[in-house]
Amino acid sequence: MRYGIFSDTHANLDALEAVLRCFDRERVDCLVCLGDTVGYGAQPNECCDLVKANTKFCILGNHDAAVAGRMDYSYYYDAAREALDLHASILTKTNLDWLRGLPYKEEDQATHFCHGSPVDLEEFEYIFSVEQAATCIPIWDRLGQATFIGHSHLCKSFAIGRERVYEVVTKEFEIHPEFRYIISVGSVGQPRDHDPRASYTIYDSDRGYFSFKRVEYNVTSAAQKIFGDQRLSDSFGARLFAGI
Repeated sequence: MRYGIFSDTHANLDALEAVLRCFDRERVDCLVCLGDTVGYGAQPNECCDLVKANTKFCILGNHDAAVAGRMDYSYYYDAAREALDLHASILTKTNLDWLRGLPYKEEDQATHFCHGSPVDLEEFEYIFSVEQAATCIPIWDRLGQATFIGHSHLCKSFAIGRERVYEVVTKEFEIHPEFRYIISVGSVGQPRDHDPRASYTIYDSDRGYFSFKRVEYNVTSAAQKIFGDQRLSDSFGARLFAGI
């Protein structure tokens, strides 16, 4: 199976459309979204519609859970909370119902998908360091050969042994059967690794081969849509130019 995997679109339609065009060229067998289709950006309904129409699996992210009434987000900082309030108010009933029904995890044989750490799915814990990845060692036998996550907006990979974790620092690599892998696929709509290009990934489970990919999109267009909505913080648009 040749998977196209992406995450954290955050209502950035310009970035999502660019990534979907890349997946068409890559000729993947199925698309998987790891959550956070909403939050921060200016076009939550349009992004929900596209993700629904194009993915085989879509996972619940923490921003999705917030707008769908599935978690408390009162502790989020003001601008993020206000964006979630806005999205909850403007999403169509169809899209809200879709978010309310999304799963915390999907398993496709030995390939697993979730938004944050697989240790406690409803807590949405981050994994972007060796120390955080090591929390998965106690559940090694329950992990997929490869588990794909989002949430951190960073492109990170970890090979998990039964006693030790190693960070994989290459952008393309083979999956070795003696390890379990946790792979954070970055963000389509709000990268935070100082690279403003949208992130997406390809995983060929038959070959056991994984690749990180990036694509340029019209950042100015996405940012201007945020700047033009007085209900959203300008910071959400400004950060797109720097990838932070």
